[in-house]
Amino acid sequence: MDYLVDLRRELDAFGTALDGDLSAPVEHCGSWKLADLAVHMGAGNLFAVAAAREGRGDGYDESAAPRDPAGLRAWYAKTADELVEALSVDPSTHAWTFSPPHTVGFWLRRRTQETLIHRWDAEHALGSAKPMDVALAADGVAEVFDTMALRMISRGLATHPEQAVRITATDADHSWTYGPGEPVAELSGTAEDLLLMLWGRKPRNTASVTWTGDREAALVVLAGPLVP
Repeated sequence: MDYLVDLRRELDAFGTALDGDLSAPVEHCGSWKLADLAVHMGAGNLFAVAAAREGRGDGYDESAAPRDPAGLRAWYAKTADELVEALSVDPSTHAWTFSPPHTVGFWLRRRTQETLIHRWDAEHALGSAKPMDVALAADGVAEVFDTMALRMISRGLATHPEQAVRITATDADHSWTYGPGEPVAELSGTAEDLLLMLWGRKPRNTASVTWTGDREAALVVLAGPLVP
């Protein structure tokens, strides 16, 4: 996958959403308005810039972001440009990361996936969520299981699953198994529906996802929590 291309596209789409009502509530982000999500995204961009360029992961003060609409939009656009520039190097270049690999390539993937989810959040807040790229959404499902769920376990916020569940993206010809042993159940759907469900944007019982096998046991496995 060409993450730089995907990242630039998703960053720009998020920026376009900021031309909308910045006071719009963001349904799946607590009490946040769209303006708060813009601050979160810009701060995350700068965090990744520092991690890639300076090898540090000490955060970013979100209070430094401007709050007036024009200033916030311009600031976000600047952070997006800085992020793309910082990550436009050999992906194997060393960087600070919270999980392996400790390379710029980690941030290429992580920020692309973060932006994909929050681009959807922003557009959804405005009533105009656009479809996700199928391959990118499938990669997001993979990241939930190969990175995010493992991080939640390492932080003591979740435990290792005791049974296995198979997840199948019907439009991407991809399948993943999470947990040990033979899967007790399978859930299948489009990559986008699966990704949105795993990130809590759609309920586990959403009609667009099909369950087979021991659904109740699978729900225990997927309760995780799998993501922050």
